Amino acid sequence: MSATFDLNERPDYDDVLQRIADYVLTYRVKNKEAWNTARHCLMDTLGCGLLALRFPECTKHLGPIVEGTMVPHGARVPGTSFRLDPVKAAWDIGCIVRWLDYNDTWLAAEWGHPSDNLGGILAVADHLSQKRAAEGKEPLTMRTVLEAMIMAHEIQGVLALENSFNRVGLDHVLLVKVASTAVTAKLMGATREQLLSALSHAWVDGQALRTYRHAPNAGSRKSWAAGDATSRAVRLADIAMRGEMGIPSALTAPQWGFYDVLFSKTNKDQTVKPEGERQFSLPQEFGSYVMENILFKISFPAEFHAQTAAEAAVTLHPQVKDRLDEIDKIVITTHESAIRIISKVGKLANAADRDHCLQYMAAVPLIFGQLNAEHYEDDFHEAHPEIDTLREKMEVVEDARYTQEYLEADKRSIANAIQVFFKDGSSTEQVAVEYPIGHHRRRKEGIPLLEDKFRANLATRFPVQRCQQIVDVCREQKGLEQTPIHEFVEMFVI
Repeated sequence: MSATFDLNERPDYDDVLQRIADYVLTYRVKNKEAWNTARHCLMDTLGCGLLALRFPECTKHLGPIVEGTMVPHGARVPGTSFRLDPVKAAWDIGCIVRWLDYNDTWLAAEWGHPSDNLGGILAVADHLSQKRAAEGKEPLTMRTVLEAMIMAHEIQGVLALENSFNRVGLDHVLLVKVASTAVTAKLMGATREQLLSALSHAWVDGQALRTYRHAPNAGSRKSWAAGDATSRAVRLADIAMRGEMGIPSALTAPQWGFYDVLFSKTNKDQTVKPEGERQFSLPQEFGSYVMENILFKISFPAEFHAQTAAEAAVTLHPQVKDRLDEIDKIVITTHESAIRIISKVGKLANAADRDHCLQYMAAVPLIFGQLNAEHYEDDFHEAHPEIDTLREKMEVVEDARYTQEYLEADKRSIANAIQVFFKDGSSTEQVAVEYPIGHHRRRKEGIPLLEDKFRANLATRFPVQRCQQIVDVCREQKGLEQTPIHEFVEMFVI
């Protein structure tokens, strides 16, 4: 490049974009465990959305932008009577799914919640299936939804394995936008060129900052950020389907591309990375690995790095519930990511602040023996000052082994340990939980509880007969896969 002009030779699409596009267009999912896990993921994700409808701070965001808008073959928002255009429906579905921080999780160099992509997937698929049925064509079936979920999980999860967007201050919903763009464009019938165009626009789009997840700005935007991302993906896919040109070197363009603008510095010391390091690492091919190994939140609506801490606290509850005033200190032993993301002291401003505080999520089950969504609300917190008293007695320390095994591919542990020390010099044993009940290593133990969670969440919205109808459809793999999408969604309409 000269000092006075740029060489204007349009390049091929970046390799990462091509690998994602080719995966979505050509890969065939054959792993039975992936299909079965996707079914359970669908159940759990919809259940989380239904439970969130109990909270007015969530429901105030739902519905058409212009009241009374009628949309032909409008996509339905489960648990409501809304029929919306696919872009707004994706926003609403993504919002309710993520609101309570209770849906599935993926942990690696980056974190995230791949089932957030269901917002875009279900909105587009429901609209298209209704439209096809109205035109006398074969409707889309739920197998299409499950396949899109597997692929969205894989794109988001593989990109997260060795690429830390949080280290440069970006929020993980960036990966929701990219994954949802890929799979919703495919649902719309995108050619390879259209899919590449859509993906390029997802990468150059303005990306969210993580500040709304961290002290001192933690707040409710983190509960609708994924809905916003999956909705934006549907919009970008639609733009590409209309013939909008792509941006081939969206990632690699010198000075102006994603790598140089948003991936060139570390969050720790702001040192500029050498050019060769300003690129993504893709340590394995796209397949179905992420869905097979996804982490479910089964016991607690809590940020995942605290799941095992809450489980340990529940175990200790009988030993401390009658001795709260005698506690001298509480030591929480954890891993580096938990310290960086959710360890905080000081006043907690709102429910979103509390469900991202390790100390709060340990204190509540120590005191009450359980942790549920209502425990984060202002009225509950204000009624129980003993929670903050216990927080003030907590010390958080890192265990190097916990940190190492959190990143090891054959372990992916999310370990926490808690020990309570009393003023008389006595103490409880240290209770350590290295793998949460939603971990792949505990599938046999976890799936029956996941199904119980689904039934309980259905019961918050529907009568007994409807709940049983939904459970009957969801419990059988082949039957669910063959169900037309619009008929499946109809069961969730109020």
